[in-house]
Amino acid sequence: MHAVQKLMSFIITTSLVFLILLPSVSSSQELVKANNSHTSNKHKTHELSPKLSFEITLHGFLLWGSMGFLMPVGILIIRMSNREECGRRLKIMFYIHASLQILSVLLATAGAIMSIKNFENSFNNSHQRIGVALYGVIWLQALIGFLRPQRGSKGRSVWFFMHWVLGTAVSLLGIINIYTGLQAYHKKTSRSVRLWTISFTAEISFIAFFYLFQDKWDHIQKQGVILGNEPIQPTDQEISPREKTKELLTEQMN
Repeated sequence: MHAVQKLMSFIITTSLVFLILLPSVSSSQELVKANNSHTSNKHKTHELSPKLSFEITLHGFLLWGSMGFLMPVGILIIRMSNREECGRRLKIMFYIHASLQILSVLLATAGAIMSIKNFENSFNNSHQRIGVALYGVIWLQALIGFLRPQRGSKGRSVWFFMHWVLGTAVSLLGIINIYTGLQAYHKKTSRSVRLWTISFTAEISFIAFFYLFQDKWDHIQKQGVILGNEPIQPTDQEISPREKTKELLTEQMN
């Protein structure tokens, strides 16, 4: 467990140092290309080949499916398993969660390979910088998932905390990077991304609402309900012993 913690701290530290030094490295490249970029960028938006345009679109869909759908749905399923008492269903939900996360990592890896192979990666925008950090955290999270200790073991609580923190970070960074990717696509192609932005926002809002709502559903159902669907009436409420004594005295006096 100490080795895993050292590995995690090393990777996180390396990623932070890389992100800090990356702007200074890329700035030197920007100075060299400054004279040509201003005139050439106006033409690049309209001179994308059909192949490159398809690859950019495919890259976007791969990351949308990975970070914008599979990853959040996998988190939602494992969250719902906290309310499940049946051991068989709990095991099925765990395997669904693991399968969705593995598929998400594979799709993100395919998108990253496409970006390295086919695109100009000068790392001069937030989408590319976040993408680098996100890719490292994704594989770190996958490694931690495979090194899951047995329930009840000494390092289980530390593992659970790290897995939760990294999972939350991956989800948030992935969602943010999809928005930055849509803006980068608009800047690259001059095509409108308003419909895609609205669609993605609606999807993430629904998943977030369901994530928060399902955790409170049992509590909501219990409000104003005793048995079945009968609402609570004043006569159904419990009467304190003191009130019962008063009622008995009243009846005796009458």
